[in-house]
Amino acid sequence: NSLQLNAEERQMMRAACSFNASLMDELRTHVRPGITTNELDRIAHEYTKDHGHTPACLGYRGYPKVICTSINEVICHGIPEDRELLDGDIVNLDMTTIVDGWYGDQSETFFIGEVSMEAKKLVQCTFESLWKAIRALTPGCSANVIGRAIEAHALPQGYSIVEDYQGHGIGRKFHQDPNIVHYAAPSQERVLLQPGMCFTIEPMINLGVKHTELDPTDGWTVTTADGKLTAQFEHTILMTDDGPEILTPTKNGPQEGHSFL
Repeated sequence: NSLQLNAEERQMMRAACSFNASLMDELRTHVRPGITTNELDRIAHEYTKDHGHTPACLGYRGYPKVICTSINEVICHGIPEDRELLDGDIVNLDMTTIVDGWYGDQSETFFIGEVSMEAKKLVQCTFESLWKAIRALTPGCSANVIGRAIEAHALPQGYSIVEDYQGHGIGRKFHQDPNIVHYAAPSQERVLLQPGMCFTIEPMINLGVKHTELDPTDGWTVTTADGKLTAQFEHTILMTDDGPEILTPTKNGPQEGHSFL
């Protein structure tokens, strides 16, 4: 199975993801009220180039920037611009790097200054949903354990799960099989996550409805249909014979069990 990486290929993925995590930690030091998302994008570009690597998003299907910066009601693919981040905003930073031909991908949601308790609780649930999904994985398991774990955690709290955008296989390509959805779906039962397979888990959890709207002007920005808050966290995962290995852990970011409240 070409989707199952050998030992050498796994090392290549670890290296790509490790660099991508260091990029996240670099940006973390700059995220604050008053900085523009364009400035964060510039920092990401310089850091990536200085280390001899390639930003995966820049020019991907015509995407104009290095990272995605999705603020408040923006679910994903928010394009960096001259808008300043304001006290009370939440922003998801999503970044992917190509290192020696291999792709590392992850995202985190950040608080800008003091945010509402409503926002904190949503972000907490989303973060926990990612970890519940990771901890549900076992070698050879059905991909549906991911959606079931997220549903069991997020739905009872009154949140909705975005269905229009998914996680994905990753390796020498940015997006490949398997497709990873974040809700329970019978079709996912047939998708088995075998040792050596690499994929992202990236739940997008909404305060209101699950429905999405794509900005017709830029063709990228995806918002909640009702304009309510949304949050997301993402890791790249390698399935091993011993279970899931998280390839994109940060040194300074929130670790499993972290409380945002």
